[in-house]
Amino acid sequence: MGQKLKIAGWVAVGALAGALTTVQLQATARAGLAPLPLEELQQLAAVFGMVKTDYVEPVDDKKLISDAISGMVSSLDPHSQYFDKKSFKEFREGTSGRFVGVGIEITMEDGVVKVVSPIEGSPAFRAGLKTNDLITKIDDTAVKGLSINDAVKRMRGEPNTKVALTVFRRDENRTFSVTIVREEIKTQSVKSKVVEPGYGWLRVSQFQERTVEDVARKLEEMAKAEPKLKGLVLDLRNDPGGLLDAAVAISAMFLPEGVTVVSTNGQLEESKFVYKAAPQYYQRRGGPDHVKQLTQATGGKFKTLPLVVLVNEGSASASEIVAGALQDHQRATIMGSQTFGKGSVQTVRPLGPDTGIKLTTARYYTPKGETIQAKGIVPDVMLDETKDGNLFAALRTREADLSKHLTNANGDDKAATEAERAAEKVAEQQREKEREQARLRLEEENRKNPGGRILPEFGSAEDFQLQQALAQLKGLPVQVSKTLTARKEEKKEN
Repeated sequence: MGQKLKIAGWVAVGALAGALTTVQLQATARAGLAPLPLEELQQLAAVFGMVKTDYVEPVDDKKLISDAISGMVSSLDPHSQYFDKKSFKEFREGTSGRFVGVGIEITMEDGVVKVVSPIEGSPAFRAGLKTNDLITKIDDTAVKGLSINDAVKRMRGEPNTKVALTVFRRDENRTFSVTIVREEIKTQSVKSKVVEPGYGWLRVSQFQERTVEDVARKLEEMAKAEPKLKGLVLDLRNDPGGLLDAAVAISAMFLPEGVTVVSTNGQLEESKFVYKAAPQYYQRRGGPDHVKQLTQATGGKFKTLPLVVLVNEGSASASEIVAGALQDHQRATIMGSQTFGKGSVQTVRPLGPDTGIKLTTARYYTPKGETIQAKGIVPDVMLDETKDGNLFAALRTREADLSKHLTNANGDDKAATEAERAAEKVAEQQREKEREQARLRLEEENRKNPGGRILPEFGSAEDFQLQQALAQLKGLPVQVSKTLTARKEEKKEN
């Protein structure tokens, strides 16, 4: 694809590292660099010299320089990052669907690692780690003070090596240690089934290298198993993103050929690009056109089949591209809750053979020209998590909650008025109150049913949102949320 951008939502080493990124791997050197600020660079060199000569103990040159680069890049926004040799290798492996580690999705909470969920069948799953467990030590290193990427690095390693984790389980108020043998983890990003006669469910949990092929195969199998298919639910809930070519290809399975799927725009000329539902925008060099094969095998069934897309606060990046494209082209009804709001593009530039930086270089836009940065996709139909309401959604973090997040570029980055600041303060206080209520509910549920599933499994008969999606496809009444409203991005002060 030459200079075209490739977008990815990175789930690293089985750790949902909060990256949710969009990336381009670019091996060519930049030309026409901006003039360098010589006075400031002299100050930087002076500080470097002082640290080398005056610090209490010797400091390695390479460490000083890499830390300086890391600090400079990470201060820009939540998604720009410096990669050392190990993390660069891990990043490049991140979207393959395979990695060596313990097999957990994680986030950070109060300075320690929190388990989002163990990957089914992984070493961590077999060792008994559970959602909401807090990892306080990795081997002999305290997690407090580590970045999430540092924690990830320490849990990764070679196959058949051991890592000792110290775990605090809040609902049982106990700390214990567990030794886990690392192994290659293979994640499955696509699930499907005929949930009832005439209606199918397809879940994409991440956009990986094999996702397009897997989706095409699953849909073809579904069409054969249920020749009288009347409707499909595409489930993108908690999908943190993935490869842009996969997002474009999956969009193309449901859209007319040649229509716009997503566009990007930034300072660089190569960041200004429009991606369409056509092979040259998603087909890998020398690879098969799975979209064309699916269309031919099913007689174009999925180009017109009634479609509902389920999303929530955990739907980000590439999954927002798919939802936004299908919504703008009125090809599907989007149902659920407002998505994460990850609408920026990161370019990965090597600094040498084994290091690089991931730098935010553009925003991406839906076919109607709307950026969803720090806003997200607003569903056509708002749905609660359960028939009893949104029990734990308030605990989920969105792009607008991240420190130093980019504003969107639809005019919402103007300075806030006094009234707007006051209104946002009230709204944030209400969100904080809801978060505290959700946290208390979660703790109570954990006490009642320790280790049990808090919310029904996606795709199960107890999945409330799936049942509402099926009702929408059948033309039956839908239990629309009475409390959910679209959350706007907060305007920044001058």
